[in-house]
Amino acid sequence: MPSDNSHSAVSHKAAVIIRLEGVNKVYGLGETTVNALRDVNLTVNAGEYCAIMGASGSGKSTMMNMIGCLDRPTTGHYYLDGEAVAEMDDSQLAHVRNRKIGFVFQQFHLLSQVSALENVMLPMIYANVPAAERKERAIAALQQVGLGDRLNNRPNQLSGGQQQRVAIARAIVNRPVLLLADEPTGALDSKTTQEILEIFGNLNTKGMTVVMVTHEAEVARCTRRVIWFRDGQVIHENLKPEDLMQATF
Repeated sequence: MPSDNSHSAVSHKAAVIIRLEGVNKVYGLGETTVNALRDVNLTVNAGEYCAIMGASGSGKSTMMNMIGCLDRPTTGHYYLDGEAVAEMDDSQLAHVRNRKIGFVFQQFHLLSQVSALENVMLPMIYANVPAAERKERAIAALQQVGLGDRLNNRPNQLSGGQQQRVAIARAIVNRPVLLLADEPTGALDSKTTQEILEIFGNLNTKGMTVVMVTHEAEVARCTRRVIWFRDGQVIHENLKPEDLMQATF
């Protein structure tokens, strides 16, 4: 795919970013065995905006770790942007995560001792982006999330919403094929939540594939497709956000 992945979803409308085939994840042995994922088959195309939902223990967090290449399936296959990542070793997975996935978490995971600009530049160091380009792209990413005037502020000089904006800028600066968000508004008030969700919506409108793990229906309604998990299985693969209240889970 093109190096500028922010446009890849537009130019390759049928491209499959996530494909899971018969994925199972088992933890423990004997009586302590937990089947966290059970025969999961799932496809997410480029340019989609999806929410993964389910009750506590449903498998949605395990699914997030699987999609994010933070864990491997016990059995089954996972293809990220056409690459068979389930068979990769730790070093290869780390490279894929840096190149292809942007992560946003509930806790912002910013380095407290450096500026917003330096926080956003960090992933590009591991991607071997030249120094001058790192700064240019980091500034552009921060401007994209509305923080062009906060480049030199450290995290403790920023509000929670601003810190999450920095985290989003850091997630998109390497131009990933997938933006993966785990409860990204869980630590924010309702007004700030709406502002952050607007950013996700704008990024998706520009072609970014977004998958968000959430337990909040109000957050999921801002997406375009809801994937519902129960007991490690996909119960609803293509639920419309507006139908969340009517659906039986």
